[in-house]
Amino acid sequence: MDKRGTGRICQGMEWRAEGILLGVRRHGEHAAILDLFTEGLGRHMGVVRGGASRKMAPLLQPGAQLDATWRARLDAHLGSYTVDLIRGRAADAMDDRLSLAGLSAVCALLAFALPERHAYPALYARTLVLLDGLGAGRWPEAYLGWELALLEETGFGLDLSACAVTGVTQDLAYVSPRTGRAVSVAGAGDWADRLLPLPGALRGMAGGDPAEVVAGLRTTGHFLTEHLAPSLGDKPLPPARQRLVDLIAARAQPVSG
Repeated sequence: MDKRGTGRICQGMEWRAEGILLGVRRHGEHAAILDLFTEGLGRHMGVVRGGASRKMAPLLQPGAQLDATWRARLDAHLGSYTVDLIRGRAADAMDDRLSLAGLSAVCALLAFALPERHAYPALYARTLVLLDGLGAGRWPEAYLGWELALLEETGFGLDLSACAVTGVTQDLAYVSPRTGRAVSVAGAGDWADRLLPLPGALRGMAGGDPAEVVAGLRTTGHFLTEHLAPSLGDKPLPPARQRLVDLIAARAQPVSG
């Protein structure tokens, strides 16, 4: 049986689905609360009995793909999980700092940004592809595109199709920090120094230039911090995101001879 399918089985106050484990926190002496991101049910919490044990700890790592069954007496209850591991990702990423930082940032941002029990099937599918490609040569570019998708799904998507000032589609070089719309060189005029960068990597133009990815992350970071976070009660972004950006930026620096 191929457990990579994303089917869901529901019956009463019980469902079964696979999902990405975003986080684990201890609950009492032996149990743990899992934060699972599923295709059809979104983020969904539940308690795993014995989840804090030494036996379960290696399986319940952020980023793991789990086959989970959730049960509760009432839908509004926290409920309980029984889980089987489909694929662990943390161990695979352990030997590469960038992969491990990326895994942590993705899980932390999803837990930060998404409300519980709201489905985001397109974002779920994109997250699966991103995590399965950890460590690939242009993974930072894929991550930048994923942040754009996260902003879009949470209502803060950028419009990079044409200049907000002139309407042209050529020579787009900036993004308005207020509206998230693209601005051309001519349209920026004397306001250029107040605008955010719009590198080719942010428009999906794969060039392999790490400096472009860093510039793009500066722009997406602005909208995560100044637009998304205030909508969630002005909580600070998870530190895992900045650790990843710092690592990408460090690797973008030219090696001195």
